[in-house]
Order: sequence, then structure tokens, then C-alpha cells
Amino acid sequence: MNSKTIRNAGLTLGLVLSLAAAPTVAATDVSDETPVADQTRVSESSYFGEGRGQTTPDRVSTDEFDGVPRGSARDGGTRGSEQQKLSENESQTPNVDFWFYDVDVELFADDDRDGYYHGIDLWFDADTVYFSADVYAVVYLSLEGGPWIEYAESVTFSIFGASGTDDYVIVTELLSGYPAGSYDILIELFDAWDNSFVADLGPESTSEFSFLPLEDAGRDAPYSSSPPIAVSRGGGGSADWATIAVFALLAGAAAMRRRRLQPAASGARDERSA
Repeated sequence: MNSKTIRNAGLTLGLVLSLAAAPTVAATDVSDETPVADQTRVSESSYFGEGRGQTTPDRVSTDEFDGVPRGSARDGGTRGSEQQKLSENESQTPNVDFWFYDVDVELFADDDRDGYYHGIDLWFDADTVYFSADVYAVVYLSLEGGPWIEYAESVTFSIFGASGTDDYVIVTELLSGYPAGSYDILIELFDAWDNSFVADLGPESTSEFSFLPLEDAGRDAPYSSSPPIAVSRGGGGSADWATIAVFALLAGAAAMRRRRLQPAASGARDERSA
């Protein structure tokens, strides 16, 4: 076997080995990716027991939740639905002692101006047949019709019959773990005396809670049309602006000197040649 044949055989073997290794590399890259469903969700909420006219919140909390549940079914997954499952063997009648009279949602904070917001201002007015009751609310989001995922829980607050002055506000910023998309909102109300589920309101009952364009703050990077400007702070042998200016002045002075001396040198050569 001559040297040319040996060289060609070596090239062929190398090509085969590289092709065989390629699928292994690709599989490693894919396995390193973290699915959105496994990411921790983080939100920061402020709670106002006196409605939108209140300037200082009663409480501010930063909450972390497990990743988005897998699947697309909305059935179950909330605290209220879990209570209903536990008591499904008992005789159940709809709770008519509590209800939501009105709700309103305002979105804010779209830093990159892409139409998706990371801030939710949720206002609601809950009523009861009782003179007063202490309650708390749990709020959920659903991405593109997927499972309900909790994002905030209020402190205990009081409602007074059908009063219109006991409204409540939850202002939330979604910090991470919420991909851009169309979200629905569900709110559940619980009696603080025994933590029993008493009322809820979702997108089936009001359009206010439907098709909300949201994303987390990490995906809502401010938009800038100007290219980044690199600024050198010196060090590591880099020249600063003062040094560059000095070199430029010295180079200019040398050039002017050469121009002044050039005619005299040419005249001297002419005289010598004469």
C-alpha cells in the first residue's frame, strides 16, 4: 500500500469518526437547556386596603413560586378547587354569602415597547351578606389557556356588607419566570376565620381578566436605538485621551517642520547641481 492510499484512508476514517460524534454533542446541548416550566417564578406585590387612593401600601412582599405546571388543563390547581375536591362527597350548595361586585385591571411598565407589560394593577370590590367579614384573596395567572399559577396572596382585610368603600388593590410586578404571552387572571376569596373558599371570579365571568399581554421584567429590557458606546478607562497599557492628544500635537508639529524645511533642501540641491 503506497503513501497516497494510506493518507486517503486516514482522511476517510477521520470523517466517519467526526460524523459519529456529532449527534452526541447535539444531545448534550439540548439536555442543558432549562424548560420554562421548571423555572422559578418571582413577583413583587404591594397591597392597598383603602383602594387606589392609598399612597403607602399596607404590605410589600417578594414571592417565589415553583415553575409553571406542565400540561394545558385549567381544571384544578387552585386552592379553591382543591377544597372542593376534598369535600366532593358532602352535600354542596353554591356559597351565596360572598361575591365580587366589581373588578378592574390596569397594566403598566412596558420598557421595551413591544406591547407586553410586566406590571399588574388589580382592583376589586368584594361584598357579603354579613355586616362585616375578614377575608383574604389569592390571585392566579394562566398562560395561553394553560394551568392556573399563583402569583400573589393578600393579607387579611375586612369587607362590610355591600359597601362601596371597602375596595382592595394588589399591585404586582412580575420579575422573572413569566414568558411573554396572553394571560388570564383568576381571583379566589377565602374566609380568614376558617380559611374556607367562599367566592371566585375569572375570565368566564368578566372580560377584564382575559387576554392580558404580559411578560416578566427580565424579558422587558428597555429599548434603545443608539449603538453602545465603548469608553476606555485606561490601565493595561491602553492610552487615554490626554495621551492621544499629545501624540497628535507632536505629529502635527513634526509634519509642519518637514514642510518648512523641504523648499530649503530643494534649493540647496539646485545650487549644488549648478
